[in-house]
Amino acid sequence: MIDLKYPVLEVSRENLKYNIDHFRSKLKPSTKVLVLLKANAYGAGGIEVGRMMGEIGVDYGAVAFVSKGVELRRSGIDLPMILLTWSRTSIDDIVKYELEPGVTDMRSLILLRDSLSAAGIRNYPVHIKLDTGMHRVGFMEKDLDEMIAFFRSDDTMQVKSIYSHLAGADDQQFDSFTLGQCELFDGLSKKVADGLGYMPMRHLLNTAGVERFAEKYPQYQYDMVRLGIGTYGAVTIPGEDVRPVLSLKTEVIQVKHLDVSDGTVGYSRKGVITRPSDIATIPLGYADGVDRRLGNGAIKFLVNGHRAPTIGNICMDAFMLDVTGLDVKPGDEVTIFGEEPRVEEICDLLGTIPHEVITRVSQRVNRAVIK
Repeated sequence: MIDLKYPVLEVSRENLKYNIDHFRSKLKPSTKVLVLLKANAYGAGGIEVGRMMGEIGVDYGAVAFVSKGVELRRSGIDLPMILLTWSRTSIDDIVKYELEPGVTDMRSLILLRDSLSAAGIRNYPVHIKLDTGMHRVGFMEKDLDEMIAFFRSDDTMQVKSIYSHLAGADDQQFDSFTLGQCELFDGLSKKVADGLGYMPMRHLLNTAGVERFAEKYPQYQYDMVRLGIGTYGAVTIPGEDVRPVLSLKTEVIQVKHLDVSDGTVGYSRKGVITRPSDIATIPLGYADGVDRRLGNGAIKFLVNGHRAPTIGNICMDAFMLDVTGLDVKPGDEVTIFGEEPRVEEICDLLGTIPHEVITRVSQRVNRAVIK
């Protein structure tokens, strides 16, 4: 059921499908698609987006924490799910809810083996992560012999896939490094497969990798690609044909007329009234993800179809817009980001990336799937 109560983060089903189809157009028909559902599906709502994945025909999902995977399973989402991080205490839930853990080192392999063996479980699906240059988590090349020997002597787990992560695929200056990662992954993953005696599924390209390398180097599509921020409408190549999936909206709750004699608006008296002004109060603040740096005229948000600048500091639960000369009344819709302004405009002002802006939308903001 669609809940349009303000404030609301609207999630466009049509645009989300459009974006996935756009990236699929760069892939071979045989290449599978994994969509990242971590960080509450990049702020969009993990359950809401997870349910759409089955309808759209996505092959895999991935979450960062066991609790989120459990939440999706309890909501009836049966999409195969890679678990990116986990702990010893969550192994029972991993098995109960059929989550497929990523394994990044020997310690995690041993933890899993001990728990699975104690439960009498055999051939449980796991995903082996290789470190090819990100240097965050994953097996290094020097670790592979020990890891392969482990699997050859143990049958509690079966390797479902081998994967790695590109560190700089979004930036042309790192292309030689990125291609080096691709070549290293190719060699290391083949070594693992040879040692196992079978070839698991392989995946390497992220959103930026698909944008910039999937067509030119189709061999690096492997068996699957992983779509993150591109699913939700942000890309690394200007002009790439994707549509914004998320629109953060609310409404005007009050409009008041202030004269110069009224002085200022908001905390620390930052919003100075220099002429007769109409000031609209908007019930979203930094607790909802509206960054304080967007106050004091840094941006113009869309209100009742017109752009109006912020005035004064952003508050915890509200901010104000100068709507002088506009026909604005309580109940009129305000768009923080969506079609206008695009989230990229906010990113440019804040010196950040879309991932941060959209994942900071708080959970007290309603989520609503729209057409």
